[in-house]
Amino acid sequence: MTRTLALLALLGLAACETIEGAGRDLETAGEAITEEAQETQAGM
Repeated sequence: MTRTLALLALLGLAACETIEGAGRDLETAGEAITEEAQETQAGM
């Protein structure tokens, strides 16, 4: 799952044409990672 998120983040960054777009992509990737981390902690 983590590899998939990383791949999607890289593809999203590659597709960006502006700094603003890159910022949104990084924010989206960060939110996905945060959600996955919270789910993992909740399962412990």
